[in-house]
Amino acid sequence: MALTRMTDLTTLTSWHADWKGLRVAVLGLSVTGFSVADTLAELGADVLVVTERADAEYGRLLPVLGVRLHEGPLDTVPAELADFAPEVVVASPGFPPHHPVIRWTQERGIALWGDVELAWRVRDKVVRADGRPAEWVLITGTNGKTTTTRLTAEMLVTAGLRAAPVGNIGTPVLDAVRDPGGFDALVVELSSHQLWYLNLQQGTDAVSPHAAVCLNLADDHLEWHGGADAYRAAKAGVYARTRVACVYNKADVATREMIEDAEVVEGARAIGFDLGVPGPSDLGVVDGILVDRAFLEERATSALELTTVADLAERGLAAPHMVANILAAAALARSLGATPAQIFDTLERFRLDPHRIQVVGAHRGVTWVDDSKATNPHAAASSLAAYPGAVWIVGGLLKGVDVTDLVRQRGASVRAAIVIGTERADIVAAFARHAPAVPLFEVDHAETEDVMARVVELAAGVARDGDTVLLAPAAASFDQFSSYSDRGERFADAVRTWIAGQGDGATRPTD
Repeated sequence: MALTRMTDLTTLTSWHADWKGLRVAVLGLSVTGFSVADTLAELGADVLVVTERADAEYGRLLPVLGVRLHEGPLDTVPAELADFAPEVVVASPGFPPHHPVIRWTQERGIALWGDVELAWRVRDKVVRADGRPAEWVLITGTNGKTTTTRLTAEMLVTAGLRAAPVGNIGTPVLDAVRDPGGFDALVVELSSHQLWYLNLQQGTDAVSPHAAVCLNLADDHLEWHGGADAYRAAKAGVYARTRVACVYNKADVATREMIEDAEVVEGARAIGFDLGVPGPSDLGVVDGILVDRAFLEERATSALELTTVADLAERGLAAPHMVANILAAAALARSLGATPAQIFDTLERFRLDPHRIQVVGAHRGVTWVDDSKATNPHAAASSLAAYPGAVWIVGGLLKGVDVTDLVRQRGASVRAAIVIGTERADIVAAFARHAPAVPLFEVDHAETEDVMARVVELAAGVARDGDTVLLAPAAASFDQFSSYSDRGERFADAVRTWIAGQGDGATRPTD
């Protein structure tokens, strides 16, 4: 076919550049894909959305935007996509590197972007009073991303900035950069999938954040990335071109190595955090007090108090991994000018999202905790450390991750294990090898509606006064549930139903 002009993509680094007529294929039509298509249509690009299944509402809106839609199988490249001859493909983060359409795109040398790169290119649609776009703060890590993103954004708002948590947390970055009210700072949660796409950037105007953090690193999403090395490389990209503060976890060697290897803007500082006594340029804990020794002139000899572990405990925020998240968020917020008093005030109000170490019931001395968000071994290990001796509910979709180390390190100390999921053999084998004395129960119910009722029945039979029953699956939920939140809600409902049937001694948590 005869092609029209080929756009010089190096010129497309502003909302006000000439995007008209640029042929862009958008892969996927979930909330992210729609935000991409909507943005490009507003810019005047020629847009084709390609997806296996279109959300009905989004599918109805595309013709209104002047966007074409191809819906159907993507195990091979659709003829409509090939005939369209895109100059750019913008992929939703669900498309892995080995996907046939992604391979086709790269083999033909077509520019491949994620939604975050597109958002960075058009970040000047709404600017601050001084004419500059909002600052970006990037947050990733195997665990704790969402909590840290929320905390950082709330600390910045308390400090008087217009800030918003965006990205993998649920609100697309493109929706934020197009918000007519504008922002001073965007706190961007990035998954390893988004970072893989971001690491493909070329040119001189690649994403350059004010501050960035990788909270921790443990095996996860290995099937998507093709291995642990590729997963680590994706996460490490969060620090590229950071201008002010590279925040890292001193207790996690991998994150320290990431910043040592990162290509950053001259003058960017490395800011460490962990639960120990901090050195200069670090945040840490001294005698139960969270302190900052990084953002003060006298950091060689002094520290600033942020809050105390006792204060955090009153709000259910004192689990070790939560304290680490708080220190990371505080470092990011301090880099943008938040004061210790403003951080303290934020923590006084902050509450965890549902399904993150959430107490959902108590009866006759047994506490029931929903940490369904613990979707990998690293997160589950943190939960088990916070609740030693728990009755552990474990299992689900393992995503290619080996649970052997988790069971070896934590399994022998639990009172009992209740294994859920459609494929339980690996977990059962790990217990047989490394914790054979632990009572083990398998829930083989195939129907989603039956799983948690049986889990609660089994847990109630083995738990004793003073015990915790902990849902920390160390696995994704999609083999039996629609999401980790669906799994957690069904667990909480089953707990409450069981407690209601027990009569005296039953209590429920208050908000």
